[in-house]
Amino acid sequence: MKTPDLAILLPRFFTEHLVEQRNVSPRTVAAYRDTFRLLLRFLQRSRRTKPAELPLQVLTATSVLAFLSHLESERGNSVRSRNARLAAIRSFLHYASDLLGSELPEPTRRALSIPWKRHARPMLGFLGQEEVQAILNATDNSWTGRRDRLLFQLLYNTGARVSELTAVRTRDVLAADGTQIQLHGKGRKDRVVPLWRQTQRQVRRWIKDNQLAPDAPLLPNRFGQTMSRSGVAWQLRRWLCKAAKIVPSLQHRRISPHTFRHTIAMHLLQGGVAAEVIALWLGHESPNTTHLYVEADLEMKRHTLEKLTPTRIKRSVAKPSDKLLHFLDQL
Repeated sequence: MKTPDLAILLPRFFTEHLVEQRNVSPRTVAAYRDTFRLLLRFLQRSRRTKPAELPLQVLTATSVLAFLSHLESERGNSVRSRNARLAAIRSFLHYASDLLGSELPEPTRRALSIPWKRHARPMLGFLGQEEVQAILNATDNSWTGRRDRLLFQLLYNTGARVSELTAVRTRDVLAADGTQIQLHGKGRKDRVVPLWRQTQRQVRRWIKDNQLAPDAPLLPNRFGQTMSRSGVAWQLRRWLCKAAKIVPSLQHRRISPHTFRHTIAMHLLQGGVAAEVIALWLGHESPNTTHLYVEADLEMKRHTLEKLTPTRIKRSVAKPSDKLLHFLDQL
């Protein structure tokens, strides 16, 4: 039996396997889609063949490794992004393996053995309370300034991912009279996060001043549509330049909208909130993810301890009276 081409298998993988059988979220479908867009264009350039005419056999360990190397060296992707692309490819290859069985070409099957690439885990960056306040104070009283102030306040209050917050509709806060917000997280995992009273007042005033309909985005762009991730990042950079003039510690730092998520997690941890509660607050699927904040807090304390001058203690060295003990002591 002839092995089906990618033009046959890929559409079935997305429509039948991912959507109908696994019922994955639209974000997962989009992430996998972007992976195969990049992969097919890479193969098109290297093989000089239209993607619709590529056979399954082009997916070998060699070609997939070349694609992953291309992502890092030419597109500047991080190791985490590289591993995420590999996860999408492996998911498709597992699907093809289950579907074709022994008919799956052996060179293609070997691509499943490509390991995840290990990488150093950077120190989590977060802001101090003075720095957060400086960013909030940097916004002005224009429509954009008031929206961005509420945006940053909600990012800090909720610890939401940018995509979660930009997807919030007015009804997601009106349902609880503005005392809490419903976030639609990764993998269709919704969660409700309480809002501080100051945030509640800002939300109610914003909805009233703009007469937002229940289905309207809570934080729209100037066209009334959902803000993009790049739009949020651009607005943050804009206000950071102003805030850094007041608080110099904000200068020369890589601060993104996601930094607010790290910030509230660290502040909750340092305030004595249990890691399990923080995991629920942030919508972490695994407690191991929340443990990163515990490790970051311990690392900070270690650096602080190293700056202190330890007291000197005079120790008396006992001389062993036994030759065997003396041997062990010298090891």
